[in-house]
Amino acid sequence: MGRVTIKEIAQRAGVSKGAVSYALNGQPGVSEATRARVLKVAEELHWVPNRAARMLSVARSETFGLVLARSARTLSEEPFYMGFIGGLETVLSRRSYALALKVVPTVDDELATYRKWAAEKRVDGVILVDLRVDDPRIPLLRALEMPAIVVGDPSLADGLACVWTNSTAAMSVAVDHLASLGHTRIARVAGPPEHGHVWIRDQAFLRDTERLGLAAEIVHTDFSGDEGAAATRRVLTAGDRPTAIVYDNDLMAVAGLSAVNGLGLRSPDDVTLLAWDDSALCRITQPRLTAMSHDIVGYGERVAERLFALLEGAEPTAHLYSTPELQIRESSGPPHSAAQTQTGSP
Repeated sequence: MGRVTIKEIAQRAGVSKGAVSYALNGQPGVSEATRARVLKVAEELHWVPNRAARMLSVARSETFGLVLARSARTLSEEPFYMGFIGGLETVLSRRSYALALKVVPTVDDELATYRKWAAEKRVDGVILVDLRVDDPRIPLLRALEMPAIVVGDPSLADGLACVWTNSTAAMSVAVDHLASLGHTRIARVAGPPEHGHVWIRDQAFLRDTERLGLAAEIVHTDFSGDEGAAATRRVLTAGDRPTAIVYDNDLMAVAGLSAVNGLGLRSPDDVTLLAWDDSALCRITQPRLTAMSHDIVGYGERVAERLFALLEGAEPTAHLYSTPELQIRESSGPPHSAAQTQTGSP
């Protein structure tokens, strides 16, 4: 069989060749219903794009870029990015787009990558993650005139288009849950403080514990399991140990549970543990971990959709994807009487 043509797709879908071209190239000019019908017919006919011709016609690379300034080891163990990238790829594959993923050691290397991509027209847009306070990447992307979607709070995006989850409201739910169980001394094992979402959660945690009259402690880490376990051991071997710990990701929470067991303690009898993101890791531990849960794959899908919308001429706006919801499991419980005596809790 020869190559399927746009004319054949147009005849089958009952639309013009121009509408097919708009739909297949991800351009404005057709309704979402028409775009969906054209894409379905193209799939049924096993249509394969002529990549060289399309690049010449639309002057696009058909690639989005994602740079992660994290250690390769931490990234390989982090459930969040596995699900998030899966969500991105779900949408990109439907548009015959590719994802250029690069892992670099520092933000300076990330900045250099954007300059190189812009000079070589390597990507049509980028996905910006791990926002910093006063992030140097934002003014650079503006100067390069590179389309970008920020994965983070609007307060950090400086007017760029963003998709975000409400960590402030979620932290209030988490702290209220622990307080309702009777915990009066709570620790937070957090990521690096220069990360904007970590800073936002830190501020919310301190406000909520102060509001409820709770003793609070924050220990910052690099998001890794090793540092999550070390931070857990540190707070639990201190003189006034907490009876509940909130973690910034699932990896550190699972490592923290292992550290609890290694100290001869049990959850929730001696310490309640609460994870963040609610990946499959939280449901295969013993006890299963209470977590602030949201759809990470769906989060990645929404980010990709919004970046395509930018390319199609949409205004850069902020989109609230979700507020993580509390999933209570066996790692939640009231403080043990022995722990209350040790911490001086009433």
